[in-house]
Amino acid sequence: MQLPKPIKVSPIVDENPIFENGKEDQPLSPMSRLFHEPESNLYILVMIGFKSKINPAFVKENLGHSLLKHHRFSSLQVEDEKIKGGLKWVPTKVNLDNHVIVPNLEPKSIDSADKFVEDYVSNLSKTGIKMSKQPMWDLHLLNIKTSDAESVAVLRVHHSLGDGTSLVSLFLSCTRKVSNPEELPSNSIPPTSKEGDSRNYGIKGFWPCLSFKYFWFVFSLFYNTLVDAVMVIATILMFVKDSETPLKGIVGKASGPRRIVHRSLSLDDVKFVKNAMNTTINDAVVAVTQAGLSRYLNRKYGELLLVNKGASERNNNLPKNIRLRAAIMKDLRSSGEVQELADIVKNGYKTKSGNKIGFVIFPFSIALRDDPLDYLREAKARMDRKKASLEAEFSSLLSQYTVKFGIKGANCPSKTTLLFSNVKGPQEEISFYGHPIAYVAPSCYGQTNGLTIHVASYANKITFILSVDDDLIPDPHQLRDDLEESLHLMKNAVIARGLTKSNASDYKY
Repeated sequence: MQLPKPIKVSPIVDENPIFENGKEDQPLSPMSRLFHEPESNLYILVMIGFKSKINPAFVKENLGHSLLKHHRFSSLQVEDEKIKGGLKWVPTKVNLDNHVIVPNLEPKSIDSADKFVEDYVSNLSKTGIKMSKQPMWDLHLLNIKTSDAESVAVLRVHHSLGDGTSLVSLFLSCTRKVSNPEELPSNSIPPTSKEGDSRNYGIKGFWPCLSFKYFWFVFSLFYNTLVDAVMVIATILMFVKDSETPLKGIVGKASGPRRIVHRSLSLDDVKFVKNAMNTTINDAVVAVTQAGLSRYLNRKYGELLLVNKGASERNNNLPKNIRLRAAIMKDLRSSGEVQELADIVKNGYKTKSGNKIGFVIFPFSIALRDDPLDYLREAKARMDRKKASLEAEFSSLLSQYTVKFGIKGANCPSKTTLLFSNVKGPQEEISFYGHPIAYVAPSCYGQTNGLTIHVASYANKITFILSVDDDLIPDPHQLRDDLEESLHLMKNAVIARGLTKSNASDYKY
């Protein structure tokens, strides 16, 4: 294992963390407070598989000069009725021994390492971190060989500390390219600036703005946003509800223990399919999810109808007009707000707003299709429609104001069947403090939704991560297999129709 030059630090970190706006004792933002509400008290879990054994001492040595530069990782969240929102960040000394947990494992006594890690993560989902006792994060280092890694680390972070984009940037600042241990990975967060925004439809300059195309774009944007805003409000008020399915949890009921499983697939296969159909990677993974959910539910309804397993998979057992929607998370930062990794390493983390996200309500098409590529055609059409809307911006503002004014029960994502997120990761292989990474699998727990699906790409792999309510979905491995089979069916359909294209390296999200 090639390790970067060690940096000696004391286990007790007493460095001056960098605070947003240069102020200490800041109140929590409305979005950070939202993640302390009962229906959205979320923890982010990131499982990282390594290609080598973990050196715990070396990891702890380096954390003080990287992760702890972000003040939220070295601050308590303290109740204070005198400040706005009632919660504030209070800096504290961080004892890394309380945050870096290294269980004493005996691999010879463990029958299945994969099952052990799965159970370990499930047990973590039954617990939380007291915000007034220590900063709300910890890192678990498991030196146990699994089917896809030599060792596994589990990073747990309360969602109030940051969203996916901010945490990915912070994590990547702790990594280096395997090909060049002195070089940072390139920023992997897709730009959302006006130049790259698909809502502009290629309209640039002043005179084109006087064209019919521009006025149609403005009208469509306004109309779609209005329709989507009404749908968000109708969902919050329970005027529009998802169908009761084997995947649908009870609204408002606390989720049981979570079971988190993952499966890494070939990113080249996803590119192969999306290039053949002239779509994006995001369209393709949404299509795979639609197809996988349809296969899983068809089998489940067949079991309810007492149809034998083989017949239930061949027959169409799905009820008509199933309404199954996902709350898809969207980062709202412009490209100018995403801090370069080199700047994070040099000056600490400064990206504004730890949580700057919105969501869109996306209706999944649940049906059996004779042509697997029909799932992709439907996904692309609906995703293009959602891009021509400001629903995510509206939902973000609505969430902030409901927290600001203390409105209860206004959590829209908790009223959908599932949460969905797709994260673009580094295109090159990277190492974490000298430990080469095999896979990265982010997920979360604390949500009331029975199912959450994250998709994360890394190097030449794309990983589907399922977080399920153990009491509601007892067979997440079957659903995971259905997702994998759906991708294979789409790839085979492309080959059978001779739709292959040569630009397999295209990375368009």
